[in-house]
Amino acid sequence: MKIRSMTLSVAALATVTALVAAAPAPASPPSKPSKPRTAAVHGAAQVHFAYAPKGDVIRFSVDAEAAPYTRPFTIKGTSLKGAPLDAKGKVTVYHYVTETGKAGISEAEVDCLVTGDGVATLTAVVTKSNTGSKGTRIGISVQDGRHGAPDRLGFSWGIANADPGHDPILARVGTCMAPAPFTTVTEGGFKVASAPLPQWQDPWL
Repeated sequence: MKIRSMTLSVAALATVTALVAAAPAPASPPSKPSKPRTAAVHGAAQVHFAYAPKGDVIRFSVDAEAAPYTRPFTIKGTSLKGAPLDAKGKVTVYHYVTETGKAGISEAEVDCLVTGDGVATLTAVVTKSNTGSKGTRIGISVQDGRHGAPDRLGFSWGIANADPGHDPILARVGTCMAPAPFTTVTEGGFKVASAPLPQWQDPWL
């Protein structure tokens, strides 16, 4: 009887196992849609500029974040709700000149930002300055260094953006336009959050 009972138990176990194997797997809970990443640049740093006199100190601070279609404007009498690369934030530029012992300081409001693979290009319009540049749009590029490489930064005055017939320092800059990041960060650093281009929207109001 004991042998018969054991045989029946083994057979029953095999049947249960087969039924469990044949049953459909429980449905996994639906995953929450991931929030689209927002393009951004944050940080502050001192840079080495090859053409600056020895002893000069040049620093930049950048806090910029994408804000698509948030800067309405009018062109040829037509109102538009903004552009896909609209952005918000602040840029501060500090340049201590050894020769004069004075420092030039400018603050600017970010109006455009585009990123890609650890690199960002942004522009900002100067709102405060002791250098006479108020109202000028400036262009900044930032490279977030990888694998131990230093961060880098470029700016639209000094060696680039010569515009015939205009002040070479205050030459016109279009939105999101800046040269390659040609200076090296020597102190501090930047963090670039890269994101795909925002979805296109009809810009007309």
